[in-house]
Amino acid sequence: KIKLSAILVGNSPDQLSYVKIKAKTAKKLGIIFELTHLKSVPSFEKFMHLIKEKSQDPDINGIIIQQPLPAQLSTASIYEYIPTVKEIEGHKNKSPFYPPLGLAVLTLLKSIYEKSKKADDLMVHLDKEKGYYKKLFRSKRVVLVGRGITGGQPIGKTLTEARINFININSQTSEPNTYYKEADVIISAVGSKIITPDVLKPEVILINVGLRRENGKLKGDYEEKEIRKIASFYSPTPGGVGPIDVLYLYKNLIEAAKLQK
Repeated sequence: KIKLSAILVGNSPDQLSYVKIKAKTAKKLGIIFELTHLKSVPSFEKFMHLIKEKSQDPDINGIIIQQPLPAQLSTASIYEYIPTVKEIEGHKNKSPFYPPLGLAVLTLLKSIYEKSKKADDLMVHLDKEKGYYKKLFRSKRVVLVGRGITGGQPIGKTLTEARINFININSQTSEPNTYYKEADVIISAVGSKIITPDVLKPEVILINVGLRRENGKLKGDYEEKEIRKIASFYSPTPGGVGPIDVLYLYKNLIEAAKLQK
């Protein structure tokens, strides 16, 4: 049986609910899901030891670390302790896997432009489709907002692999509105309300990855009822990219298990 090991640090209710979704999906797919939940923050050494231990377990096919991590553990170097073939989120440089989140964003974009709405046709096979995306977005202005390890970075990496030209802006960018106003596609991965109707051009496509809470409700980087009339497509929050992201995670895990045979 295929087995995924997930590591969660801390007690964020949002993080716990994301882990539950992954566990539920694993069950549906007949995959063993093992959660190591560290309620208090361990020392960096202890954390590394745990990751190494999981990495060396021959029964474990993939390892994921629920992000964001507490500041004292938060460094890209943690992924160096996971063998490339078990690091299924594509964080490592020479990874054989594309980031699931990036693939989920591409899937949504494909579903907007693709005539077929059959799930099989909408799955992204990046190795075979690079020319397809390059052509599709040749004359479109794509703006990616954010550069975090759980959002902007994996999406940017995937867009680059797909040969889609894009502008990446973040909190340091001066006059971000000038970029929004010209964008045909905005992919937002910030986690605060940064997009309002006055900065959008009509018929824009909005893909949201950022998450925030407002009065107990999960919301994205735009208020859906505000942008509904101006956008030709927008992804909802919750829903939208999230469930597709989880499916690609398991697709990568199944690939990983094959590579380990």
